[in-house]
Amino acid sequence: INTLSTSGPLQHFAIVTLALTLSFLGHGVHPMPVPTEAPICTASETAHYSLTFTGKWTQAAFPKQYPVYRPPAQWSNLIGVTHSSDYHMWQRNEFASNGVREFTEKGEAWTLIKEIEAAGERIQSVYGIFSAPALSFIVRIVPSPDWFVGVDSLDLCDGDRWKESVSLELFPYDAGTDSGFTFSSPNFETIPQDKVTQITSSFPSHPANSFFYPRLKHLPPIAKMTLTKIKKTNQIISLPLEPTQSNHLRASSHPHPSAFLLLSDQPDTPLDCEVSVWSPWGLCKGKCGDSGVQHRTRYILMQPANNGAACPPLEEEKKCFPDNCL
Repeated sequence: INTLSTSGPLQHFAIVTLALTLSFLGHGVHPMPVPTEAPICTASETAHYSLTFTGKWTQAAFPKQYPVYRPPAQWSNLIGVTHSSDYHMWQRNEFASNGVREFTEKGEAWTLIKEIEAAGERIQSVYGIFSAPALSFIVRIVPSPDWFVGVDSLDLCDGDRWKESVSLELFPYDAGTDSGFTFSSPNFETIPQDKVTQITSSFPSHPANSFFYPRLKHLPPIAKMTLTKIKKTNQIISLPLEPTQSNHLRASSHPHPSAFLLLSDQPDTPLDCEVSVWSPWGLCKGKCGDSGVQHRTRYILMQPANNGAACPPLEEEKKCFPDNCL
């Protein structure tokens, strides 16, 4: 298992390029059988990939409760790992580990990295070889209760060769450890813990949820990941291993100004106006013996955006007859 991480938080629209190296033992090595039904990778050479993470979290695409300050919308550092098919950093419809919990809730990666180290020692001592080289990573959505994007066990091997490129659109996930509904919700621990679930435009089905867009069949992608196989040259090389952490690969965000780009090809997501429930009817105003008028009101909870439905009337009146006339 090799891990990689960025050196700091990413802009919400950042394009971050990471270099990583995947390797597999040659055909002449006879490994211990691996108890898995996953196809065995027989690629013999070392593969080099560039990973491009493109954030698409913009106010136009996700206008509801979009965080603009304290803190503004952004991504955490990226934690990734190359591994065999019998390991999972995180997995949909399974419980998140303590490391994933701490990372998705607080952005603290220490426990998660320790979990990866422990898994690497265990798997390598038993099997001694990558059975199906895969990539997993996780990036926290900041701010959020415990939401993240990521990839679980992406297989980069295709039989006897490495895939030339892979591109995936990414959608938000809930780690199942905090029950907050909005980006800036206070801590609200989920007891008992839920499993990791994908957040959609209708799930969780609560109007207060920051990703609740009932008019949409599907949420637009909040990010995109592209892996491109590269040739080993003097300009693009694999990252060096730290002497004291021989199983770690560290990657930094792309240093060039072009690494940060505001995307304009993301379609705007319509946000309908949301209003409160009606107040009780007011007192009937009128002369005794004649019909009068009483009113009720409501107020705007959320203004419409991106050609969403306009707000309905905020006041109603109806005829009435005054009570207790003398």
